[in-house]
Amino acid sequence: MNSVTITEQKNTVSVDETTNTVTVTKGEVTTIEIVTAGPQGPAFATTGTTLNDSNKVNNSIVYFDSTSGTFKADQTRTVENLVDGGNF
Repeated sequence: MNSVTITEQKNTVSVDETTNTVTVTKGEVTTIEIVTAGPQGPAFATTGTTLNDSNKVNNSIVYFDSTSGTFKADQTRTVENLVDGGNF
């Protein structure tokens, strides 16, 4: 359900939910912004696995942590520690 609240009537706003149109009968200069949620993109992973990047640092590399079942980007794997003899 949509609602329109008018605190001072200077313009008339009509909302037609069937055709998704807004008509403004102008009494003064008016700016109207209409926002509609667009379609969502694909999930991060087809299995529903998530990405935890809350501890990301500069040059983090994304890896899968089987203990938590998530992909992570943190200080455990970075460009620097892989180059300096990382554990392969």
